[in-house]
Amino acid sequence: MRTHTKDTQATMTPDRALQFLREGNDRFVGNLKANRNLLEQVNETREGQWPFATILSCIDSRTSAELIFDQGLGDIFSIRLAGNVLSDAVLGSMEFACKIAGSRLLVVLGHTSCGAIKGACDNVQLGNLSTLLNMIQPSVYYERSITDNRTSNNLEFVDRVANIQVRRTVEGIIERSMVLRDLIERADVGLVGGMYNVGTGAVEFLDDTWMCGKIRHFYLDANVLGKAVDNHAASLVPPRSSSDVSSDGRTKAAKVSAPAKAAATDKGAVV
Repeated sequence: MRTHTKDTQATMTPDRALQFLREGNDRFVGNLKANRNLLEQVNETREGQWPFATILSCIDSRTSAELIFDQGLGDIFSIRLAGNVLSDAVLGSMEFACKIAGSRLLVVLGHTSCGAIKGACDNVQLGNLSTLLNMIQPSVYYERSITDNRTSNNLEFVDRVANIQVRRTVEGIIERSMVLRDLIERADVGLVGGMYNVGTGAVEFLDDTWMCGKIRHFYLDANVLGKAVDNHAASLVPPRSSSDVSSDGRTKAAKVSAPAKAAATDKGAVV
């Protein structure tokens, strides 16, 4: 498989870019990686790069976007921070990727069993890490369905917080960057959240977060947030038995209780 070129990027659409990532993850889950000559791709990209997507994900060693989406050199921009938190530097990188370099898709990718989320759940305080974990704390607050054992020992709680963190980051992008918001409103760029399951290798895109041509606001509405997290709960728990996994490698849906009403006063704390 050859790397993307200026011509292929020019004809790329946000929907097609998302489909490329879906197909890449399907190959990854099925252990059917595309055949690539990486040295050849080094030579092909020495004069420039034309990535079709930009992915903000966690630094977790199990969540390399190039691997789990089966992409080669020059295909995607990869931004990695613990807990996939948002900052001015991250937004600036996204603006460069989309406005200047021509990326057609933005993905915020969380994952199950996230160490940063666990640290926020346990209110860990450690040097500069404390500043980062404090940026995740509102997501811990918004998860109201679980009232007992709200610690890292409860993986259901951790994964539901991770899901909320993705949604808050997605909303933060359109609230804090008018450059990206304009690109999304004009349908030049798409934006979507997703959760990677470290137990199955499957990515569950949160389809209700998809924005392209129209802006959505969802996490500040506690009722909508609770239903959305419930609908995607299957991607937030470790795999159980083979009978619980569908033919495409994704975990089947499981119902969990909806969160109670959460306060909608976090506008200034979006990360």
